[in-house]
Amino acid sequence: MTVRLHWFLPTGGDGRTLVDRHAYGPNDARKAAGVRAPDIAYLAQIAKAAERLGFEAVLTATGTWCEDAWLTTAALAQHTERLKFLVAFRPGLLSPTLAAQMAATYQRVTRGRLLLNVVTGGDSAEQRRFGDHLDHDRRYERTDEFLSVVRGVWRGEPYDFHGAHYQVEGGLTALPPDPVPQLFFGGSSAAAGPVAARHADVYLTWGEPPAQVKEKIDWIRSLAEREGRTVRFGIRLHTISRDSSAEAWATADRLLDDLDADTIAAAQAALGRSESVGQRRMLALHGGSRDRLEIHPNLWAGVGLVRGGAGTALVGSHAEVADRIEEYHALGVEHFVLSGYPHLEEAYWFGEGVVPELSARGLLDRTASPAAGNGSGSAAPLLVSSGR
Repeated sequence: MTVRLHWFLPTGGDGRTLVDRHAYGPNDARKAAGVRAPDIAYLAQIAKAAERLGFEAVLTATGTWCEDAWLTTAALAQHTERLKFLVAFRPGLLSPTLAAQMAATYQRVTRGRLLLNVVTGGDSAEQRRFGDHLDHDRRYERTDEFLSVVRGVWRGEPYDFHGAHYQVEGGLTALPPDPVPQLFFGGSSAAAGPVAARHADVYLTWGEPPAQVKEKIDWIRSLAEREGRTVRFGIRLHTISRDSSAEAWATADRLLDDLDADTIAAAQAALGRSESVGQRRMLALHGGSRDRLEIHPNLWAGVGLVRGGAGTALVGSHAEVADRIEEYHALGVEHFVLSGYPHLEEAYWFGEGVVPELSARGLLDRTASPAAGNGSGSAAPLLVSSGR
């Protein structure tokens, strides 16, 4: 099992800060210095960089705070050649038969470059913005049925389903997707585990300390075994990798210095209202305090002071970040979905610094080509620049 690397598309905006000051705020926020709007020109820069650096795919978020993932990535597919798109979507907001059809079309249009990230939703306020009023556990029940229909429809013959949330008669995708998109699925609650075990190809967790990640892996693996299935594992992390450890931690400190007490308190209050068990686990890593944010060697919880979802970053020299990836990999983590602020520059720091380290340790599939990301198809190694 080799390490498989993915990056992130900031479809809600980007910049040199952890605080959301993107293009969707009030008029004065749009003029904030250093804000990068999530237009196609900028997102294409990131997608092309990710492809050049050898990332397999880029994750695109879903929500009312960002651009639509399906439409944005379909556009970006025209700017790239090999890069896959890990499209996040919310079951229940569209018909499962329509979702199956959209995925099949996407695969043909992009020549097989679609991966799907299932987001059941852990925030009732956000769900209500979409007109969805189911509670947390019932959303997972619906997701279970939704994914059953999607997989059934992908068989290419009429499919019937009768459940509490969906009644489908003769569901059909005339031309099934080829290949069938892998399903990435996350969720830390008791309601989420069985759904992951039944449907996920890759169970994706946020970046907790290795001991906690191992507990999750053991939990999902045992549930999947009862279903007669095998699930692979992935982790979602930010990265701050530099030529030296001191440089990396100085960058983390700069991001922290940008946060005042009121901003942190407001963010923590908002995040504390989330129904997501995973979000509560993220909050528990730092307790809303700036103190002791390094919760495991090179694992920094500062991002989670003001941002929901993935709240931890790997911080250190290129070798140290590679050490932590190797540590998670030894637990069974195969997919690493990474990001950094700003996303364009941090992609290069990681791709030119950490990727050669991982390659030298035999953790990357050399034929899959982080090293061949120069667009020529050659296997020439990346040249690592220093002193930036």
